[in-house]
Amino acid sequence: MNPLFEEIAGLPTERRNPDTRQIDELPTLAILQMLNREDAKVVPAVAAVLDNIALAVDHIVAALRRGGRLLYVGAGTSGRLGILDASECPPTFGTPPELVQGIIAGGPAAVFQSQEGAEDSPAAGAEALRALAVRECDVVCGLAASGRTPFVLGALHEAAGQGATTLFVTTSSPEKLAAAGIRADVLICPDVGPEAIAGSTRMKSGTAQKLVLNMLTTAAMIRMGKTFGNVMVDLQQSNAKLRVRSQRIVMEVTGADYESAELALSEAGGHVKTALVMLLADVDAKEARQLLQAADGHVRRALTAADSGGKELRDE
Repeated sequence: MNPLFEEIAGLPTERRNPDTRQIDELPTLAILQMLNREDAKVVPAVAAVLDNIALAVDHIVAALRRGGRLLYVGAGTSGRLGILDASECPPTFGTPPELVQGIIAGGPAAVFQSQEGAEDSPAAGAEALRALAVRECDVVCGLAASGRTPFVLGALHEAAGQGATTLFVTTSSPEKLAAAGIRADVLICPDVGPEAIAGSTRMKSGTAQKLVLNMLTTAAMIRMGKTFGNVMVDLQQSNAKLRVRSQRIVMEVTGADYESAELALSEAGGHVKTALVMLLADVDAKEARQLLQAADGHVRRALTAADSGGKELRDE
């Protein structure tokens, strides 16, 4: 028998789900209720691996602080999820595009149309990382629901060889990974059970990966001072909506009126953090920038350093 046939047949993602065997006999609402029950299993599965997610976040923060990058590597749905998460970081957290990047087997075309054979080459995964000159200070996060995607494993092997920290997000089990000799510095393996439709890993496995990636970058960016309380304050004013959001944030956090917030943002060059420190610490834009620089970009630390006189913060 073909070894690959046996390998794939043994994957949790390929098993038939006993709870959905009659899904094709049901009316629409009952189908949706069945899918919803399966989806409800994902959040507890992710909760069960929070310790490993926290460890991964700490690695990411340490890497970013020493000038490294977070590089996601995946194929198919997993690759698209990595690209999605990476692409959202600049507008949400004001990061440069190269700080968090997504790599997908088959290249940019695979984002929009499946490139089925692209995932089968470990050499291509390694080459994709070499093209980005992966370094010891980087974190490389492999994404593969099955835990066996050759492109991803090749990339992780290349990353480890360059001394980079490696993470692996998969809905396979740690035991199966160990048996296959697959290793990473941190394994994140939420057990979501078999898919509602056997083998369709865009479903529960994809949802679990999306939740994990949300946590990795959001928690890392919070630790990097990209939020003030639960408000994102390092967003880029790249469109009309974000310009309005910036002004609303400044008004809500500081209590300033429309005109005062608009003036502070103008003097701050549109930088929300600077405008916040200006208004809350009652300093000019130059001093606000200096305070933020000394505080590694953390608004709260900058305000403490400025001894703002306990100026009341809204919703804090």
